[in-house]
Amino acid sequence: LALLILVYKFEKDDGRGRKKIFNLYLKNTKYINNWDLVDLTAPKIIGAYLVNGSRKILYKLARSDSVWERRIAILATYAFIKAGEFKDTLAISRVLLNDAHDLIHKAVGWMLREVGKRSRAVEDQFLKRHHKTMPRTMLRYAIERFPERLQRAYLVR
Repeated sequence: LALLILVYKFEKDDGRGRKKIFNLYLKNTKYINNWDLVDLTAPKIIGAYLVNGSRKILYKLARSDSVWERRIAILATYAFIKAGEFKDTLAISRVLLNDAHDLIHKAVGWMLREVGKRSRAVEDQFLKRHHKTMPRTMLRYAIERFPERLQRAYLVR
């Protein structure tokens, strides 16, 4: 509940308190310990704050030992995707391609699918390069909205 209150405060803020909320969130990631907390808050706080800023912190989070910090890194990019920016989503997806955790596979696949909703060509280019080495769950999530014939083509390695 506390994280959802932070999202509400962040969205209502005129800008002065956003940095404090952003920093508070990052300072307390050790308490963010399930996928729905990340999914409901990372894009709306971390991503929204970084839309016009440096995204270096996301690359640090993407290399964290914490599965939740890695998920925060990729989910935060949803805010960029909505703004039509895909570079960081694709770069962080590459960092996470060999991640061992299925929650990361699902998150990366989901963000790739979101990229594809806005630019199928960008998603296709990424998948053509990486589909053979991607975890199966990640690939399945990424191609979920593709025509069945194209799904089969990607799934045949």
